[in-house]
Amino acid sequence: MAWSDVVTIAPFAAAVLLAGLVLVVDLVRPGRTGPIVAVSLAGLAGLAALTLVTGQTEATAFDGSYSMDALTTFLDLLFIAIVALTILFAPDYLAPRGLPMAEFTVILLFALTGAMLISASTDLLVLFIGLELMVIPGYLLAGFHKSDAYSTEGAIKYFLLGSFSSAIFLFGLAFVWGLTGSTRVDVVAMRLTEITAGAAALSPGLAMGLAFLTTGVAFKIAAVPFHYWTPDAYQGSPTPVTGYLSVGPKIGAFALILRLFVEALAAVREDWLIIVVVLAATTMTLGNLVALTQNNVKRMLAYSSIAHTGYMLVGLAAYAAGRVEGLEGLLYYGAAYSFMNLGAFAIIAALQKRAGVTSSLDTFAGLGRREPLLAILMTLFLLSLTGIPPTAGFFGKAYVILAAVQAGGPVAILAVIAVLNAAAAAFYYLRVVVYMFMRDPIGDDVAPTHGRLLWGGLWVATALTILLGLIPGPLLEIVGNAARAL
Repeated sequence: MAWSDVVTIAPFAAAVLLAGLVLVVDLVRPGRTGPIVAVSLAGLAGLAALTLVTGQTEATAFDGSYSMDALTTFLDLLFIAIVALTILFAPDYLAPRGLPMAEFTVILLFALTGAMLISASTDLLVLFIGLELMVIPGYLLAGFHKSDAYSTEGAIKYFLLGSFSSAIFLFGLAFVWGLTGSTRVDVVAMRLTEITAGAAALSPGLAMGLAFLTTGVAFKIAAVPFHYWTPDAYQGSPTPVTGYLSVGPKIGAFALILRLFVEALAAVREDWLIIVVVLAATTMTLGNLVALTQNNVKRMLAYSSIAHTGYMLVGLAAYAAGRVEGLEGLLYYGAAYSFMNLGAFAIIAALQKRAGVTSSLDTFAGLGRREPLLAILMTLFLLSLTGIPPTAGFFGKAYVILAAVQAGGPVAILAVIAVLNAAAAAFYYLRVVVYMFMRDPIGDDVAPTHGRLLWGGLWVATALTILLGLIPGPLLEIVGNAARAL
């Protein structure tokens, strides 16, 4: 291993060391939340700084299997922000239930290492290893509340379907590997270009490989019809875990899509374009239609998460139709969605600080009178999820829809479907607002006291949701550089 390789992989190695350091801190000061949170947040801040420094120059390691470029830097910083916010939101929920903060944090950090490995991988096998390193901690987090039957049920469903999808995805990688003779992304792209040059149609082997890969990835991003694990896993998981699962693994899976479909399989993008168009249309439509019928806010946001997957797939379809703006819109949407969705789940976690409080709509009744600041922040996050200007969610939707319109053809139809779905989604998002401000509270419960960490995380998520809407230029420049790196 050369010294240049060590420098290139420094952020990934530092994330692994940080997880180990948190374990050591818990051994020295067992059961203490303060030191765990302090070390984790300080370590993540240092990790972000190291990522920025390392990402100043493009470099590869291990014979090109690991790449540090603008896309890697952007995705790593986004993953770090997601994990940091999750750690801020967690103590208020975990402590009253006696759930250990140290184990929670270590599992999150190991999931972060998997996501970072995906973002930098330029080899099919390394991509798969990164994927498993990211999703296996997710299974543990989904069942983190071991005494809760719903948490256990959701974790089992997530584990079983996730395992099947990983096997299917691996079969797809095997087909592509066998057809091209290499696992390197650049070599695969070159061989596929040679294979498809002048060919009238896909070979049966390549078509089978694409089918397996698409199915496996669709499971990971919870695209319809591979979404069945999502509502149960989200509803049963501890609420801070649900917030993380709704954004962390989803962004990681889209990072996988970018490295695999956009780089390795770019030569056959006309063949997988129609698949993405169908997935995008069905995913956002079914997700929104089922969300309309939900009376549990966590379950509603689970189906909403499925719909947002469809919106992001619109950006991928626009790229496949020849518009690089589609990738920029997808990356922007991923960042905006992460902060506003984490904020919404943090509000739910705050209301559930006392054990036994559900996430039904009735829990939100009269929140505007009981806790007006929480109600206002929840309204902001829901408006952003709806796509109301000038929030981050509006610009996220606007960029993917404009890219789809510019692409034309069947992708332009996706733009129309996305606009109609955004209008339909306003009903169930604003229904929560109606309950908060126009319904009488049920019972005379005294509002619980919320910790400083929760408020700090909420203010960060709020600031980013507003700033990315009011001043989208800097992030647009960043995602533009990331898209060009592909």
